[in-house]
Amino acid sequence: MRRRELMPLLGGALTAARSLRAQQKAMPVIGFLNGRSPGEAASIVAAFRQGLSETGWVEGQSVAIEYRWAEGHFDRLPALAADLVDQKIDVITTAALPPTRAAKNATSTIPIVFLGTDPVRDGLVASLARPGGNLTGFSNINVDLMPK
Repeated sequence: MRRRELMPLLGGALTAARSLRAQQKAMPVIGFLNGRSPGEAASIVAAFRQGLSETGWVEGQSVAIEYRWAEGHFDRLPALAADLVDQKIDVITTAALPPTRAAKNATSTIPIVFLGTDPVRDGLVASLARPGGNLTGFSNINVDLMPK
């Protein structure tokens, strides 16, 4: 996971979402949507928190995080994503294709920051140059693009 590249995107999405809201919350809220259990994703959560803190965001002090776990039951992801949208969070973060798809289907207005493989092939964005919509993130397809 390249959190150093993902964190500026997340910070920008938080700032943009916060400035667009007519009624600002005391603290921005990140929705963390994951298909696994908290135990299985402990290293991802630790890296996520560390990356946030490196950019000045500290959970419980300057940002709140709403965690939603599918516990391996991917059929739960749409309801979990809808719950985050209902909570009126500022940004949704995902680290795999199924949660990203669920978040994309749940909202077209809340920014979604994802970590994935090929967002064009997976139907998440229109193109890498002009993704459009409310999704942004980091793709690890750079190995495939190196020869080009």
